[in-house]
Amino acid sequence: MATVHHWTGLEAKALRSALRLSVRAFAQQLGLAVATVSKWESKLADTEPRPDTQAILDTALSRADAAVHLRFETLLSEMTSTGQSGGRHRVTASGPRVWEYETWADDLDRVVVSLSRQNFAFADSLLNRWLSRFKAPELDEKGLYLFARSTALLGDLKRDQGAVLGPLSAHHSYADARAVFTQLDIPRRVAQLDLSLAVVTEMSGKLEIAARNYETLAVDDRLSRRDRARARLWVGTALSKDGQHDYATRVMQAATRDFEDLTEPDDWSVAHQKLALARRGAGDLTQALHFIDIARSSGTIESPMQRVRLDTAQGHILLSDPATRDDGYLVLEQAARTAAKYGLVHQLRSIEGIKAMNEGPVGPRQR
Repeated sequence: MATVHHWTGLEAKALRSALRLSVRAFAQQLGLAVATVSKWESKLADTEPRPDTQAILDTALSRADAAVHLRFETLLSEMTSTGQSGGRHRVTASGPRVWEYETWADDLDRVVVSLSRQNFAFADSLLNRWLSRFKAPELDEKGLYLFARSTALLGDLKRDQGAVLGPLSAHHSYADARAVFTQLDIPRRVAQLDLSLAVVTEMSGKLEIAARNYETLAVDDRLSRRDRARARLWVGTALSKDGQHDYATRVMQAATRDFEDLTEPDDWSVAHQKLALARRGAGDLTQALHFIDIARSSGTIESPMQRVRLDTAQGHILLSDPATRDDGYLVLEQAARTAAKYGLVHQLRSIEGIKAMNEGPVGPRQR
């Protein structure tokens, strides 16, 4: 809704017109003389109501419904564009109009779909449409909730693009969103942001810290059972990256059983992908290939991100066996092309790291 910082005759006239009242009816509603309103109408920005009358106008505007606010802002915009304001137009929109909340929420649903398809440019455009338009202090609780969700989704976007740390990073966005959800006293959302921050910690290479954070969140009642199972799976991921492959396998298998009980096929598929990498790390290539085959055949969502992750995992496993090393390079090159096409920087770095680790001083085998 609009807020007038200092009323002049111009804003008063716009309010009267927005209310669709005559000069006499407007004066009667405000409890003022008709001559006073007539003076505002004739002098516009060159006259200012007294302080007590400013407060009366504030009250009249605050009590107006959404349609009146829309007409008021439209009329002021027109008056400003035609030079009637005299350079003294002091009105701002203090927050989204009530009917804009649904549009904002709809746009966030579109962001989720765009992120699932790695359409980062469009997702970023939708998020900044709202985040650049409103400041958190201007918003009521519903607006703050949408603001925090937008900020959290911006963190997801930055994370998927590989911007993990820094002022324009996933960590920064997640921390900001967490602060707002804490202010709103929504424990579940706060815990979900703790989980996202733990993912960022893992991505930045702090595996031991990430594993401890995941372990805490895996038994956190603020989270849903699915989120707790995901935290348990990610405990295994961090442990496997840290070289504890056998224990990581047991933790991941427990999470896999949870996903099966919850009927979460995509999470179940991802769990098998993680299990495949843990078994590769343990030197059990037969089980690694078994698990990656299950992951490839069981997932229901085929996004570019998931294709890259599956190809990277399979390529890594194939590289571990001299008999399939050439095939491993081919699969990794395919993953690298897809990652580059969709701007998946973190995955591209991982692929290059795997290739460099396996090429050694003599380089890859000829293909």
